[in-house]
Amino acid sequence: MTAALLVAAVQAAALPPAPELERAIATADARLFHAGFEGCAPDMLAEVLAPGFAMYHDRNGKVAGSRDAFVAIIAEQCEARAPGGVNEGYRNRRELVPGSRVVRRLGDWGALEEASHIFYEWRAGGEGEPAHWELVGGARYMHLWQWTPAGPRLLTSYSYDHGAAWE
Repeated sequence: MTAALLVAAVQAAALPPAPELERAIATADARLFHAGFEGCAPDMLAEVLAPGFAMYHDRNGKVAGSRDAFVAIIAEQCEARAPGGVNEGYRNRRELVPGSRVVRRLGDWGALEEASHIFYEWRAGGEGEPAHWELVGGARYMHLWQWTPAGPRLLTSYSYDHGAAWE
């Protein structure tokens, strides 16, 4: 996209006031993580990401340099979870740490979101142990959201401070 087209797209999509912006970011964030974790929905994920999306992870470096590359990674993981896949039956979920989200407006074109989240994996149980979700880790993230006529689209994701589970 040329600079002129980017400016025109940004001007056509007025950034809403703070409370509406924060709600829109929270909704997009929830869709993003549902699509990548428990929902395993690559098509939904593609709707939340900007075409020029990039993701950086403290343990894995640059994970993806485009929306299409990241959607392909998630699609591959979802396929592995499906019946007959190498990780058949694997389930995980992510929860936002309540009160940790901060959204900062960036001019009239976007927002920076910072928050903490925790991760769970499903344990099927057996030998007297009931099936349950086990807390397995936590991390922080920073997301750069670009405002578009269709709402926020994730442009850059930084995922860091991955570590042991905390409660």
